[in-house]
Amino acid sequence: MDEVKVIEIKKSVFAENEKDAADLRRELKGKGIYLLNLMSSPGSGKTTTLIRLINLLKDRLRIAVMEADIDSDVDAVKIRQETGVESIQLHTGGMCHLDAEMTRQGLDNLPLEGVDLVVLENVGNLVCPAEFDTGAVRNAMILSVPEGDDKPLKYPLMFSVCDLVVINKTDVLPYFDFDLDKCRENVRMRNPRAKVIPICARTGEGVEDLADWLLAEVRDWKQK
Repeated sequence: MDEVKVIEIKKSVFAENEKDAADLRRELKGKGIYLLNLMSSPGSGKTTTLIRLINLLKDRLRIAVMEADIDSDVDAVKIRQETGVESIQLHTGGMCHLDAEMTRQGLDNLPLEGVDLVVLENVGNLVCPAEFDTGAVRNAMILSVPEGDDKPLKYPLMFSVCDLVVINKTDVLPYFDFDLDKCRENVRMRNPRAKVIPICARTGEGVEDLADWLLAEVRDWKQK
């Protein structure tokens, strides 16, 4: 029987993306622009959190937003209407993630002159987005209380690649079987370096802590 030649494609695809991501990071550094990649499941409260956060920071940082979805421009319109910052919608053509080249295409369509911070709201998914480096300085994710405190155990890569884990919807903690301390422990198992910040985007509780973290991040990035 003839031998079948097997070619490992996944490795080469990721290797090329990592190079593109490193190049993009270097370019953004030269322009003094901090890129944050924000990930989560659908419905975790990414857009609501962003609106709260931007309205706290927009007088101290010039901010732009890229909203990634398979379709629709609902989130980009909402961000612009409720915060006044520049926002664009990225359609992924059915793909469940963004990579560095797709991120670059989005950035090329943003007016970046004088911008300090760009937030990329990635496609709602706990699997695919974690596999691709977008060129961001930091990866952050939002875990909402209704999703359960065991998600770091079920989706290890997502929590391993994130520098920040935001636990949202803390106002409903009394109604769900969610142990905040256990969740912190599960995050630490996957990533001891990850910062964990509990918030309620609906009421604004804890969002100032998130704003302080991001302000310090942008300041340190610009000073390096």
